[in-house]
Amino acid sequence: MKNFLQLHLLTHYPPANLNRDDLGRPKTAKMGGVERLRISSQSLKRHWRTSEIFESAMAGHVGTRTKKLGVKAYEDLCAKGVDEKKAMKFAQAIAGEFGKLKKEDKEKPLEGLEIEQLVHVSPAEQQKIDALVAEIAESGTAPTKEQLALFRKDETAVDIALFGRMLASKPEYNVEAAAQVAHALTVHGVTIENDFFTAVDDFDQYKADAGSSHLGETGFAAGLFYTYICINKTELLNNLNGDAELANKALQALTEAAIKVAPKGKQNSFGSHGYANYVMAEVGDQQPRSLSAAFLKPIMQDADYLGASIKQLNRQKENFDKVYGDCSDAKYALNALKGEGSIKELMAFICE
Repeated sequence: MKNFLQLHLLTHYPPANLNRDDLGRPKTAKMGGVERLRISSQSLKRHWRTSEIFESAMAGHVGTRTKKLGVKAYEDLCAKGVDEKKAMKFAQAIAGEFGKLKKEDKEKPLEGLEIEQLVHVSPAEQQKIDALVAEIAESGTAPTKEQLALFRKDETAVDIALFGRMLASKPEYNVEAAAQVAHALTVHGVTIENDFFTAVDDFDQYKADAGSSHLGETGFAAGLFYTYICINKTELLNNLNGDAELANKALQALTEAAIKVAPKGKQNSFGSHGYANYVMAEVGDQQPRSLSAAFLKPIMQDADYLGASIKQLNRQKENFDKVYGDCSDAKYALNALKGEGSIKELMAFICE
């Protein structure tokens, strides 16, 4: 097994606002002195991890990120007939194992059951929580220190294995991420445009002087994005306790999601779903490197964006190889522009 898998994706999205900033505008970044559209790595990972593609492929092995473990435990305890005060105390003990709890608020008592930071728990850990809830509901006694040993190292969720976990209160259960995902950037410069829209009240639509009942404005832009993903296959295998079959399934599920799943921002307004138009996969033991420098000089507006980007990407790889020696042991390309390659062959390649 080769240590590193690197994926280079070129994906086109028509006019869209897939990932918004704090003002509701499409996120951007400057590269090569030119403003580009940007999709954050956090957005990409979130949508891949929660996609139907990933969840169906990894059923039973996907974790849950939440602050509300204590709230759920409290509600389950109450549903099993435990007194509310006892349920509150027991739920606090359970949630406190996963992180510092928020301060209690007399007007919002359940907030005192919430963990201050999101915690990522595996299915095995959630099962232990559920079993403990059932046990203490039956006994009516507070959980012991031994019962509160809820973390598991031997059964890690694949999304935790891929994207990592940080626990300030339990660092021994931290998980180093096996996957690194770069922010996706357009290969060309962009100008954010504004869509001014109106809405008419259906009851007023036949009135001569009705006018609009709502006015609005939203930013949008179209672009061809370069996305880079690097996965340490050895780290992934270690995180999954040596389960090679599960590791390969995780690689395939993540790759398919990355190729097919678009962020959900403003999808109902723009319908901007898109598959990757070009995928270059590399495997090897050499130090990984992004090929983003291929687009440091933006693809010109009068060029064939996709064709020119594919050539530039491959040229950058070849030039790196000439200067540093082969930066990977093997590569596989899927080119939807020319109808070359197949996802089936790609899936086989990344697991070699």
